[in-house]
Amino acid sequence: MTSWEEATAVRKLSSNTYECHLYDDWCIGSVPNGGYVTGCILQVVSTHYSTSLAKQNQPHTIALHAEFLRRTQTGPAIFKVDDVKLGRQASIVHVHMSQEGREEVVAYVTNSNIDTEEGVSFDTAYQLQPPRPRVDLSKLQRDEDSNWKVQGEMPFAHFRRASQKVKWHFPRSGQALQNLADEWLCFSDGTNFNNSSIGFVADMFPQIVESYRDESQGPFWYPTLLLNLDVKKALPPEGVKWLAVRVQVKKVKNGRMDIEVHVYDAEGDLVALSHHVGFVLDASRNMATRRKPDTKI
Repeated sequence: MTSWEEATAVRKLSSNTYECHLYDDWCIGSVPNGGYVTGCILQVVSTHYSTSLAKQNQPHTIALHAEFLRRTQTGPAIFKVDDVKLGRQASIVHVHMSQEGREEVVAYVTNSNIDTEEGVSFDTAYQLQPPRPRVDLSKLQRDEDSNWKVQGEMPFAHFRRASQKVKWHFPRSGQALQNLADEWLCFSDGTNFNNSSIGFVADMFPQIVESYRDESQGPFWYPTLLLNLDVKKALPPEGVKWLAVRVQVKKVKNGRMDIEVHVYDAEGDLVALSHHVGFVLDASRNMATRRKPDTKI
């Protein structure tokens, strides 16, 4: 079982080309989890800015837009990074991820330096509605919090192996609404979340669609078509143990759905926003043999 650091390790091949190995234990069925792939992209971009673009002094990703063109697979993946716009305040790169000669994921990624950002700030007093239950993280760690409880194995965990990488905590009284879910997450192996794992956290949540369907049905597959990430703050260098997630679905129609995600830290500060567009497909589509020369979702 690989740790997040191992699973997103980057090897630099040239000034703008990088390689990662995608691991089976971070998969949904035969396909690497979209948030895991996003995390690899974030780690590639971080490496690019700490090496080839070190003079920019822009270590933090503040925005990402990723399009998943084809099914990814385990094994080596090549990432080519094009420097699109290098600016004083922010810079943008275009990332192309390919496997076996197939371009599978493309992303535009904007980096800045959150530690040196300047400009106006206003407290908008924004709050989640309905509000999340209060939490005592010291008690949550011992599964003694009065409002939250640890969740055992998630549904279809053998198929959704990536779901075993985190320890899930849900409200004891149940979710406030059928179309949303609140959770506290920590890595199962005890390591901390870092900035690249925000992409993974933004794609780790209970499958809300399954609260509407017949429980006798087998697993669905929810491939990501696109994933947007808006990062509001950088995590500390040592990372953090806990992150809270609110996920909400507004409409599911004809096998397509939206997913809105809020990520908060232990202090209740907003870390990131994410928005996904995804399909709802039979799991057999995930496991189907890839057609040659390529297979689209």
